[in-house]
Amino acid sequence: MTKNQDIPLIFRRMEAYDMRMRLLKIFTVVLIAGLALFAQEEKKGGKKGPSPFDNPQNLKLLQKDGLRNTMLSFNTALGVMCGECHMANPGGGFNFPSDENPHKNVARMMISMVRDINSKFPDGQQHVRCYTCHRGSTMPLTEPPK
Repeated sequence: MTKNQDIPLIFRRMEAYDMRMRLLKIFTVVLIAGLALFAQEEKKGGKKGPSPFDNPQNLKLLQKDGLRNTMLSFNTALGVMCGECHMANPGGGFNFPSDENPHKNVARMMISMVRDINSKFPDGQQHVRCYTCHRGSTMPLTEPPK
């Protein structure tokens, strides 16, 4: 008889079960350690680029709270991406405080216009937005499509 045949069948199955459980325990420990490493917060010390609030003109129209949502609403309303108004950096990303792109000044005028229109409503609600006229296009239609 060989060595395996000397051990009753039930004990051989337990050895296989024990091996699977050991592997499962090792896998679980490695998975938890991996999740802990990748779940750590990004270091707050380093800046990603210039703040859009470095430019004093931006402080007049925009608020820090909800800035990202505001910009995303502009993207949707005009059907454009960030590069429509913001200057691209040579190494990637955008120079948000820069006023080199003339579209940024047009955007400021349009924001002021929308705020002026909404201020005339007695209920204080926002009735007009960029999307009201633009409908996903940089040039709003001035007459119905034919």
